[in-house]
Amino acid sequence: MSFCPTTLPKRPIAQATRTPIAKHLGDEAEDLLDHECETIPKDQIHLPGPDFVDRVWKGSDRSPQVLRSMQQIFNHGRLGGSGYISILPVDQGIEHSAGVSFAPNPMYFDPENIVKLAIEGGCNAVATTYGVLGSVARDYAHKIPFVLKINHSELLSYPNRYDQVPYARVEDAYEQGCVGVGATIYWGSEESNRQLQEISKIFSRAHELGMTTILWCYVRNKEFVLNGSNYEGSADLTGQANHLGATIEADIIKQKQPTLTGGYQAVRDHKDEGYAKDPSLVDEKLLTDHPIDMTRYQVANNYMGRCGLINSGGASGENDLQQVVRTAVINKRAGGMGLITGRKSFQKPMEEGVEILNAIQDVYLDDDITIA
Repeated sequence: MSFCPTTLPKRPIAQATRTPIAKHLGDEAEDLLDHECETIPKDQIHLPGPDFVDRVWKGSDRSPQVLRSMQQIFNHGRLGGSGYISILPVDQGIEHSAGVSFAPNPMYFDPENIVKLAIEGGCNAVATTYGVLGSVARDYAHKIPFVLKINHSELLSYPNRYDQVPYARVEDAYEQGCVGVGATIYWGSEESNRQLQEISKIFSRAHELGMTTILWCYVRNKEFVLNGSNYEGSADLTGQANHLGATIEADIIKQKQPTLTGGYQAVRDHKDEGYAKDPSLVDEKLLTDHPIDMTRYQVANNYMGRCGLINSGGASGENDLQQVVRTAVINKRAGGMGLITGRKSFQKPMEEGVEILNAIQDVYLDDDITIA
């Protein structure tokens, strides 16, 4: 009698061992690449893809001109046609002062080099100020999609305030050849109600003129810093900020990746137990402390991904390449649409900046990095 050994089913190869991206994630590789989200299922998310505008936005109130502007961004750069986006934002000359921003690499005082970095880095678009775009518009508006960042802080007043004011008109963006308008709201700040009204009108006018809209969607309130923890970066507070941004018809939302949970409960416990509504079910059902689950909650608040979530790259420092790859992996696996990364790319020689931008894009081009 012949013996036929039982054939055991093959175990799937862990993503952490399949992709070369894993080498940049160190000890977190397995946790980030093999995590499965059990809070909000991925099949409920409107995921990025080559058909995103047709599949998600075609049935909306956005005009054909707006859809064309969206598609121009999606079609450009190394990620063109993938449904993912990589944007170079350089508004730090106003937000953080030009000297501090450009001291590491003074060549970027010249606006043309900002645009050149975006082009060389394979970005889908460059987002920057009225003056920067205006100085090079005739040379470059037809070579890479322009996004005008229309409002800014003003870093000379003392004391500094969490405020943003318009530096240009929507019509200026249209005349410069922009395909989009970007703006910041500091949700939770003393000026947030005024900013909300201003940006709602600005976004409405941008859509009338056929441009897409991107919201820098930040939470800012000193009262949210409690017992050494900064809940301005909590998943629940940033998620609600995203939801407000989607409500005023931001097509894409820029948000910092969350670093903790429990913002609403912390304020209720330490400041005012009547603040907001009881968040216990959210904390129990929709959130864990895993970075992919926290970012998935941000995506969910973007109308389940209808409004694309792009996370920011943060300040430049040590291990920038590893940090941006980590951020991109979390964003992609959570169902996000990409990264918007400035200081980590322009506060170093251009060749290194291009390497940083390409490393981000490689995450979104890697089919082995899947949705959690």
